[in-house]
Parts: sequence; C-alpha cells; structure tokens
Amino acid sequence: MSKQAPERFVNSLQGCLLGSAVGDALGLACEGLSPRRQTSLFPDLSHYHFLPGKRGMISDDTEHLCLVAQALLRSGGEPRAFQCALAWQLRFWLLGLPAGIGLATLKGILKLWLGVSPEHSGVFSAGNGPAMRASLLGVLYATQPEKLKALNRISARLTHSDPKAEWGALAIALAAGFHTLQHPQGEFVSQFRSLLPTPLPPEAQELLTLLEKAEEQAEQGREQGLSEQGQQAALQSFIESLGCKKGITGYMYHTVPAVLFVWLLQPKDVVAGLQLLIRAGGDTDTTAALLGAILGAERSSEIGSAALPPDLLKTLWEWPRSTAWMSETAQKLLPLLESESPQMPQKLAVWQLPLRNFIFLFAVLFHGFRRLFPPY
Repeated sequence: MSKQAPERFVNSLQGCLLGSAVGDALGLACEGLSPRRQTSLFPDLSHYHFLPGKRGMISDDTEHLCLVAQALLRSGGEPRAFQCALAWQLRFWLLGLPAGIGLATLKGILKLWLGVSPEHSGVFSAGNGPAMRASLLGVLYATQPEKLKALNRISARLTHSDPKAEWGALAIALAAGFHTLQHPQGEFVSQFRSLLPTPLPPEAQELLTLLEKAEEQAEQGREQGLSEQGQQAALQSFIESLGCKKGITGYMYHTVPAVLFVWLLQPKDVVAGLQLLIRAGGDTDTTAALLGAILGAERSSEIGSAALPPDLLKTLWEWPRSTAWMSETAQKLLPLLESESPQMPQKLAVWQLPLRNFIFLFAVLFHGFRRLFPPY
C-alpha cells in the first residue's frame, strides 16, 4: 500500500458512512410520498426537512451500516467471528426500540433472540435490509472477491434468506468497491457477472438482466447529455419498466436496479444524484442512503471527493452516532485492509439511544400527521 493509500482509504470509509447518512436524512421526510406530493410539500431538496431548523436524522438504513462497522472491528473481518458479532449487534440494536424497522428484519432478529442459529435466522424475504449493510463491505474488500461474497452472504442471511436479497446486496457492495477503486463503470456489470456462481441461479440471472438494462439505458442518457428534467424522465421510464408505478418500492429487485441506474447515469455529483433518486418517490430514505454510500466512497484526498456538502454534514442532528463518531469508526477500520486482527470497537453511549429513538419516533409521527393536510 502506497504512503497516500491509507489516508485515501480512510476517506473512502468515512465517505461511505457519511454519504449514507446524508442520503438517508435527505430522503427520510419524503419516504412513501408520490413524486407530485413530495414536490408540493418539499420543493427544495438542498436541505433536510425532518426536524425544525433544516436538520436531519438517520434511520435504520445508516444505523445498520454502523452495526456492520462495529461487527467488523470486533471480528477483524474473519467470517465466523463477523457472523457472531453482527448477530449480537442486531440483537442489541433491537433493544433500543428503533422506529420503522422492516418486518423481515424484525422477524430475523427476534429469531436470533429466541436462540435460532445465525445460519437459519433469516426469513424468506427480498427486502432491502441486506443492501443497507453491504456498501462498507465493498469498500473494504473490493480486491478480495471471495471474502466479499462470504461476508455479504453472512450479513444477508442473518435476516433475509431469499437469494435475491443476497445478490442485490452484493451488487451494492460491488458498486461501492468500484467507486473506491475508481474502476471504469462500463466494467461493472461484467465484473458483477464474474462474482456469480456457475451455472447462474434464476434469481441471479434476473438481477443480471435488470442491471444490463440499467447500464444500457444510463449509457444512452450520458451520451445524450440529458438535462435535469431529461434525467428525471429517464429514471421514471426505467423504474416504470420495473413495475414501479408509484415510486421505488422496498423490493430488492426494484431498489437496486434503480439506485445503480442513477449511479451509472450521474456518477460524480452526489447531491444531484440524491435529488434525482428522491424525486422518483417511494422508499426514498433507503434508495438515497444506498446511493450516498456508493458515491461517498470515491477514494481521493478528500472525503467523498469533497462532494458531501459541509452544510448537510453540519445540520445532521444525530447522537450518539454523530458524524464525528462515524468518522472515527471508519478510521478504526483501516487495519482490516491488511489483517484479520480484531480491533477495539468504537465506544457508543448506548444509554442515550432510547431517548434519541423516542425523539425520532415523535418526528416520524408528526410527519405522518402533517401529510393529512394540504398541499396535496
């Protein structure tokens, strides 16, 4: 590793976590709204809308990425130890009574608490939970494909046993790794194909076909030099071809192709990419968190290629998983690039979590009540 490489990998790790947080918080207030209603309520997506004072909070999308970081530190990235560590991270996370937890994730963690082995705790679902946990694995292990596949499988199967969940999460991990290593995006689909087993399982073939379609249409959009409105129309056309009529759903094979379409179409501008994806509607906090993690992971002399706006980082109102906490956690992950030696996990003031989660829940309920009133 060159002298500058450690610093740049730290920036990629920090950018991945912070990019997820920014996207998550930016999309959170818009979750579940149609594109039209969303634009009426929140015409300006240059700032957060979740709390007063243009402040934002993260949801389970970024929290799960933080759980993966802590599990990697405890385990050193050794697969069996990682499985045990992440299972316990998920168990204790549930004790904080997080709002908005996915049903499959809830069932999987409850099974862990009931003593079901981590190998069998997942429920048959193709929800987005595993994708939420994948990007950091891609940043760390982009050059170790077998290890990446093993850790991604472990992370996915803890809560979701449907193979679609595993393959979708692997695609997100690979995209984050591509951005970290600055590989040509035109090679993404062929590289993803090389990670899949032979012969191709039907679930993997289905995703591969969707990603090939995303790559082809995104390339056409780049060649045409589409305007902002043109990019939005192209995204809308693409997600409608997936079967998404009222925004991007929480189904893995809707979310992942849509996120990667925007990544391939708008690969550099984090804010423009996030706004484009959020305006498509649906599961906006998850889609924006995934894209933010990928785009934030670009390896450079600055965090996320200096593309994460300082104002959005400053107005992220989070504790105990603050932006400083995420940055320090990412820095601790650096030794895992060269060894499987366990590291000291980042300290977390867990006693603050119930109060934090209560405030988060109150804000969620307020937004739900606010949606009963105009503008429609």
